[in-house]
Amino acid sequence: MSNWGMPWLSGKKRGLRSWVLVILNESPKTGSELMDEMERMSGGWWRPSPGSVYPLLEELTKEGVTRRKDDGRYELLAPARDAFGWRFPSRGPRSPSDVAREIGSLVAYLEDLRRSEPARFAEAQPTLKEASERLIHLLG
Repeated sequence: MSNWGMPWLSGKKRGLRSWVLVILNESPKTGSELMDEMERMSGGWWRPSPGSVYPLLEELTKEGVTRRKDDGRYELLAPARDAFGWRFPSRGPRSPSDVAREIGSLVAYLEDLRRSEPARFAEAQPTLKEASERLIHLLG
């Protein structure tokens, strides 16, 4: 078996498969809802085509990884969900500490940007000033 005993991760569309399986691990979705969620998750940078998503959903259904419900939504079947276990945790709500750490990472990115591309950094300064004022107010 390929892919660590998870044959449904093999094939040409490995990246797309992973996205679909992660999203379906959270809740059933139609193909259109999957495409919307992938576009949202990528910040609008990527939206897979129906010509990629729907054949993949059919393939996953034939493999016994998903099933299409009467309402048209695809759901991940228990054997596949059990095989994933810890590999695909939910993207549920983050804690305030997680958000604060992410802000710290974004600040590090902005520090690098200021050094490497001062003109691009300058474009963001008004927005950064407003955000910093809000954070200062929040901290009271």
